[in-house]
Amino acid sequence: MGFFSFFREEARIIRERDPAIHSSLEVFLYPSFKAMLHYRTAHRLYLSGHYFLARYVSQRCARKTGIEIHPGAKIGSGLFIDHGNGVIIGETAVIGNNVTLYQGVTLGGTGKEQGKRHPTVGDNVMISAGAKVLGSFTIGENSKIGAGSVVLSAVPPNSTVVGVPGRVVRRDNRSMPRETMDHVHLPDPVREDIMNLQQANSELINRVLELETQLRRMQKERSPKDA
Repeated sequence: MGFFSFFREEARIIRERDPAIHSSLEVFLYPSFKAMLHYRTAHRLYLSGHYFLARYVSQRCARKTGIEIHPGAKIGSGLFIDHGNGVIIGETAVIGNNVTLYQGVTLGGTGKEQGKRHPTVGDNVMISAGAKVLGSFTIGENSKIGAGSVVLSAVPPNSTVVGVPGRVVRRDNRSMPRETMDHVHLPDPVREDIMNLQQANSELINRVLELETQLRRMQKERSPKDA
């Protein structure tokens, strides 16, 4: 892909996913554009066996953009890194098509694996701000990873994952349209559990109060007879 084709594709992707952009020229200012441009160069060098030069290009980009993509990673078309500061993509990570990453996302390893040690991310996946995906497993296509989640095991397709450690809280059997890729309004299972406990505790307290009232009434009824 030539530079102008790459630029047009990046401009289309950014316009689709970032309402803050007002002109195509702004694409040149986006860290995502710079990071992907450097990655494509570094990846070609890596595949050619020029490992030092590949790492030099990727590390130079990391210093400029805050986005660190190892040149060995395999990335499909349509990747968009929104803001991007603190994003890390490991050497053996594989990213499908039309994936969106927000700032602070890590696609890393656990430090205990050899060979393929970073995640594989399916098509149309959205990984929200600060999420950490650690290990060699697959994030199924059309899935969402909630902000701040720590994902340590495989995620089925069409799933929503939140929490630490991450757990699947919603799963549909249909594809997730791009316009519904909302990383704010996600289920909060911890809050739901707390609310359920509060309700159960309130019901228990009310029951105890009722029993105490009944006990006092019984004691008053028995007192004259005892006298």
